[in-house]
Amino acid sequence: MVEAPAELSAVAFPTLSEEELAEIAECPKLVLRRFRDGERLFETGDADIPLFIVVSGAIEIIDETGDAPKTIVVHHRGQFTGEVGWLSGARALATGIARGDTETWAFTQANVRELLIVSPKIGDTILSALIARRQLLRESHEFTGLRVIGSRFSRDTFRIRDFMSRNRLLFTYVDIEENPDVAKILEHWGLKPEDTPVVAFGCKLVLRNPSDAEIARQIGIKRPLDQTVYDFAVVGGGPSGLAAAVYAASEGLKTVVLERSATGGQAGSSMRIENYLGFPTGLTGAELADRAVVQAHKFGAVLSVPTPVLRLRFDNAYSVLELEGGETITAKSLLIASGAQYRKLAVEGCEAFEGRGVFYAATPSEAQFCRGADVVIVGGGNSAGQAAVFLSEYARKVLLVCRGESLAQSMSAYLVHRIETTPNIDVLTRTEVVGMRGDSQLAEVDLRTAGMESIRTVKTPMLFSFIGATPHTDWLPAEVERDERQFVRTGQTLASSPHWKIKRQPFLLETSRPGVFAAGDVRSGSVKRVASAVGEGAMAVQFVHEYLKEM
Repeated sequence: MVEAPAELSAVAFPTLSEEELAEIAECPKLVLRRFRDGERLFETGDADIPLFIVVSGAIEIIDETGDAPKTIVVHHRGQFTGEVGWLSGARALATGIARGDTETWAFTQANVRELLIVSPKIGDTILSALIARRQLLRESHEFTGLRVIGSRFSRDTFRIRDFMSRNRLLFTYVDIEENPDVAKILEHWGLKPEDTPVVAFGCKLVLRNPSDAEIARQIGIKRPLDQTVYDFAVVGGGPSGLAAAVYAASEGLKTVVLERSATGGQAGSSMRIENYLGFPTGLTGAELADRAVVQAHKFGAVLSVPTPVLRLRFDNAYSVLELEGGETITAKSLLIASGAQYRKLAVEGCEAFEGRGVFYAATPSEAQFCRGADVVIVGGGNSAGQAAVFLSEYARKVLLVCRGESLAQSMSAYLVHRIETTPNIDVLTRTEVVGMRGDSQLAEVDLRTAGMESIRTVKTPMLFSFIGATPHTDWLPAEVERDERQFVRTGQTLASSPHWKIKRQPFLLETSRPGVFAAGDVRSGSVKRVASAVGEGAMAVQFVHEYLKEM
């Protein structure tokens, strides 16, 4: 059984009372299913399985993703299967086997969402347990989950690990340079080290160098989209997009979120957010994103990842989103929340080292390769500061390089103070990167400080860049006006736009196209903070309701 602190274990594996079971028994459309001793209710990798509540007998949950089967837990009367990925339709992470003749109630996602509404106490118990189980699996040293096998010097290996890490998937990385058993592991599937990178899910799934979309389809986070007209489509799954999805879905709008790479956006890779209201001890961007995703699923929003939007066009009053593979989505209203990405360093050779020493996020996935090394972080904003503090726990020394006169010009005071009091962080102001070298991996970075003729060369395997921001707006048509830096314009000044065709003034977050709104980092003039992005996403839904009344 999974080892866990008693308090967390009690939340993860509760037993519903007889009164609660009696209440559940009154639920409409309740399905009773019986299984014989040893019969499998579901297997690792199965899709669209119910959540089973044990009425009699028992269900043993077994991890079959590793080299040998391991029992995770045994559920008895009043206990239930599942973990939080089940809410999104992800494939089963484990196998469930009946121990003794077993009776269960089988709940679909729709059944559980209804239970959350009509029996909130029971629903909250189930939801809290599903969330806690994912935490237990993530923290367990015994659960294998997906396996990513490849070289740390391979760009494709990095791409796969980065995609999984940013989407907070449960996986184990097997480094072919470090793991002495890698040949034996690969031989099990008839493969050799030169066949890597490989993604494996127990014996059920073996993918050779899969695309992000293929991984997502195979594990179930990318779901087929309904060919229907949505009330509200959101392009972008960062804080603003997720906030909008939660509020819209909770208020009855048929909502879809289309995210190009990973839910959480840039904030999702932040290792510590300390100035977000209500979390005085801070939380990670991943925790914030995970909670928001669960809330969105709880209210029935559809999230599809990765789903890049290639183009936007209009059919009368409707927005038509063209996706990869020729698929289209039609919506009555639209929120542009596609965010922005950090600019690339204008240094020769930088692109060649991306994923092999140059990174645009600092997460545990990258941090493990910083141990005992000197690392360079470029940027003077909060993201760079958070990365510096986080990586200082792993690296021998962190060099924080910024072009400004001081960090105080663009970084929160609490972060500046923390950086100044962290002994292994050196701040190099009025400094920029002018060169980088290496073979299969970054090895050296050249730095130049204003007013000094000499160039400082730093031996480092890792450089993290957090400079500027380029908005994701290349998919937008001319009807959606942008400013000189390509951020989306919103608000009443657009009433004079040639694309504004109705008599009323645009709403605060409305673009030059009625019914199309923008929020978060992609919006011109937005405050680049998580709290403001969440606020804008929530506020946009009110304007959506007002717009839909006009249709």
